[in-house]
Amino acid sequence: MIKLEELLTNNVVDAIQLLYKVRIDTKSIVFQKTNKEFEGDLTLVVFPFMKLSGKSPEETARQIGTYLESNTPEVESFNVVKGFLNLVVSPAYWLNYFGEMAKNATYAYTPVGDSSSTVMVEYSSPNTNKPLHLGHIRNNLLGFSIAEILKANGNKVIKANLVNDRGIHICKSMLAWKKWGNGEKPETSLDPACKKGDHLVGKYYVEFDRQLKVETEQLVNKGLEKEEAVKRSVLMQEVNELLRKWEDGDKEVLELWRTMNNWVYKGFEETYKMLGVHFDKTYYESNTYLLGKALVEEGLNKQVFFKKEDGSVRIDLSKDGLDEKVLLRSDGTSVYITQDLGTAVERFKEFPELNKVIYTVGNEQDYHFKILFLILRKLGYTWANDCFHLSYGMVELPDGKMKSREGTVVDADDLIKIMIDTAEDMTRELGKTVHSDPKEAQDLYRTIGLAALKYFILKVDPKKKMLFNPKESIDFNGNTGPFIQYTYARIKSIIRKVNAELTNTWYPAPDLVLQQKEKELIKLIYDFPAAVKEAGRELNPGVIANYVYELAKEYNQFYQEITILKEENEHLRNFRLALSGKVAEVIQSAMKLMGIEVPEQM
Repeated sequence: MIKLEELLTNNVVDAIQLLYKVRIDTKSIVFQKTNKEFEGDLTLVVFPFMKLSGKSPEETARQIGTYLESNTPEVESFNVVKGFLNLVVSPAYWLNYFGEMAKNATYAYTPVGDSSSTVMVEYSSPNTNKPLHLGHIRNNLLGFSIAEILKANGNKVIKANLVNDRGIHICKSMLAWKKWGNGEKPETSLDPACKKGDHLVGKYYVEFDRQLKVETEQLVNKGLEKEEAVKRSVLMQEVNELLRKWEDGDKEVLELWRTMNNWVYKGFEETYKMLGVHFDKTYYESNTYLLGKALVEEGLNKQVFFKKEDGSVRIDLSKDGLDEKVLLRSDGTSVYITQDLGTAVERFKEFPELNKVIYTVGNEQDYHFKILFLILRKLGYTWANDCFHLSYGMVELPDGKMKSREGTVVDADDLIKIMIDTAEDMTRELGKTVHSDPKEAQDLYRTIGLAALKYFILKVDPKKKMLFNPKESIDFNGNTGPFIQYTYARIKSIIRKVNAELTNTWYPAPDLVLQQKEKELIKLIYDFPAAVKEAGRELNPGVIANYVYELAKEYNQFYQEITILKEENEHLRNFRLALSGKVAEVIQSAMKLMGIEVPEQM
């Protein structure tokens, strides 16, 4: 069925040609949703046509509206507010559209085809020196959702993870474990939290920082500046030596590194599984940093880079309004950007069909990615123009920022448990638990708790910094995941009562009178494909979150005002059941794009 905007656009072109003897381009015609203050479904802004008409905006709108009302069966009436032409779409159009759309099981999703773009979305990118925390949760949920939204828009998507498994921060955990670990392992740890390997390694990262502070303070008290004190500290000299040994392939160092990383990987997998995220491809910095070193040599040969007297390799970006950037330290060891260069080149070699790579990384790294993409372009890689940094705001708590080295982060595992426990408490308090089986009840609490967490994070525009408050995220009556889940469960309960699948068996009847609430629901369902496209275009799951909340809210108003099961007219009852069923289907599809499950009953 032809989309309404397309049909009306063609008719506006005809109207202007007939009225003003000019054939205009369809691109100059823009429809928008009518403001709720006024009657209408779609609004045409007529100011661009005033030069053609030679008349006032009101008269121009009136003439075009009169033409559309007379020549377009889908337009029932119109009204003019200054230079805005508000069109009221006929109930017959909405009913026919619903009848067609109700049979479409993949409604709003664009199928992937041979001509589809291939997009790699990188997210997670954890360091193997600590467990995932609240900031990682936003990263993982955002990256996963963006990937799902891009797939829904017809793209071939590769979900990628780059594990930062080497470097000075990893060596800090290793050195601390060697000095103070006494052979502690996840399976032998007396600390319940450290039975999970990523927590155990993170414990020693924090311990390193604590011991370094003690040593640094002693040196500062002897008259050294803090920065110089850190550099001269025995611990920093030892950790730098450990990094050099790692890059030189020292067997003992590599064995410890592999052992501790494996502890972390097992812990990460548990967290990823609980969050419901996964990856198609995983890269490791320990492999790609060597590729980056080769690129540094390439850049030196091309005279894009230069070597300083101390042996470090750099690039001068001052002419580009940026600073001088180190690519290799004076001792020959790599920095972050070295491996990022190598990884980027490796990706486009491995997947030559790539049209775009999206890096999901917090806005604290804006400068880093600006430099990364610029260096790649200077090295002659034109595909660098297809690299995009999806910069998102940091997550803060009511009591301020998190700090990994000080151990003040909110661990992802702890937060997930808090969310599930809170969901259980609130569900029991509201008397919404319908499962007598303990396992089914726990599954429900997990589903509700994770929905609350995911929705609360994803509904915020990625570009904005956000304040996360667990208590606000679980509310069965607000703009939350549980509210939308409950709406879905309510609809499924209604449909179960008639024990029938009516969404594909109902067909429009000419005698059916569409009520306003029914029309509003169909209009919202009609808007779903546009929401999916906008979310993909803007790389913003918040578009989907806000859309599905409006749909759930509208359905609950419909449920309160309109009779469904007790409606005596069988055809009308079946239509309302079919409408309810489609609303549930769209809710499920929208929530899936955010990685959120919807339970059949609550």
